[in-house]
Amino acid sequence: MLVALREVHDSDLPVFYRQLNDPEALRTAAFTPADPADREAFDARWRRVRASSDVVRTVLADGDVVGSAAVYGEPGEREVTYWVDRAYWGRGVATAALRELLALVPERPLHARVAADNAGSRRVLEKCGFVETARARGFAPARGAEIEEVVLALKG
Repeated sequence: MLVALREVHDSDLPVFYRQLNDPEALRTAAFTPADPADREAFDARWRRVRASSDVVRTVLADGDVVGSAAVYGEPGEREVTYWVDRAYWGRGVATAALRELLALVPERPLHARVAADNAGSRRVLEKCGFVETARARGFAPARGAEIEEVVLALKG
């Protein structure tokens, strides 16, 4: 499977919205918008994201839109984030997309956060060189509770 990144197109947004509203993906990701079904909030967020200086890309697998990946935040505190359609989990898509994103953004350190029980996403980050630096607790809107999260960093 060929995984590639490209600039976000308007036509990608309905796919991202559908992916964001997958109940299993929401539970797994945990740290999500308070109301993922709020289309106005979704559209407003994507307008802000696309107008910012963040590096935001659409993830393609064999030419199909399967998710998004981004580096965002202030220098020295920048974080990576990614979302891949559940149909592509376990197939190396997230790892390939994150590796490509890291090649686009050479600055280090970069940070990441993941729900402690999200073993798949944690494996993706570790395969790409991220190492655990801390544990924290935070409110996870998708679960309606405070949960443990792992904080990771990719150093230069």
